[in-house]
Amino acid sequence: ISGISSFLSSVNFLSTIAVLGVTNGAKPWCLFTWAIVFTAIMLIVTLPILTGGLLMLVLDLHLNTQFYDASFNGDPVLYQHLFWFFGHPEVYIIILPAFGVISQALSTSAGKSVFGGPTMILAMGCITVLGALVWAHHMMTVGLETDTRAFFSAITMMIAIPTGTKIFNWLSTFMGNPFSTI
Repeated sequence: ISGISSFLSSVNFLSTIAVLGVTNGAKPWCLFTWAIVFTAIMLIVTLPILTGGLLMLVLDLHLNTQFYDASFNGDPVLYQHLFWFFGHPEVYIIILPAFGVISQALSTSAGKSVFGGPTMILAMGCITVLGALVWAHHMMTVGLETDTRAFFSAITMMIAIPTGTKIFNWLSTFMGNPFSTI
């Protein structure tokens, strides 16, 4: 039930943003709003996968299906893929709203707009996409092929780029005089 409520509240938030448009006069959305939009998108993408994985697990336990039983041609690694496809993006689902709050708090305490606002939005978008692609870096010891491990290792390292951009922009927000542009 909590998965359904999270999914529906994400759809509700995105439809509210799309229909009503949350603008502040002529200003675009604040960074916190963008953070919640990206969080809602991640929830909409990952929650059905978690639900399917858990449903298959319950069917294995109670109805004797063999989705994960290797002795009946099932795949126990499939459960790990389904679990981590939700479990790893969940980290970013928790952290993205905090990025929005930090951006707003720094903007308020510095007395000016966040430095590089559009790049902050792009960084959150990149974190959203990359965060959904790196789940298998938790599964390096289950027999993944070398090319697959290299792919997930490279994508994992690529998350440092938008994260570094966010840190740089936060630090740059404090430079200069309050209420001035850099």
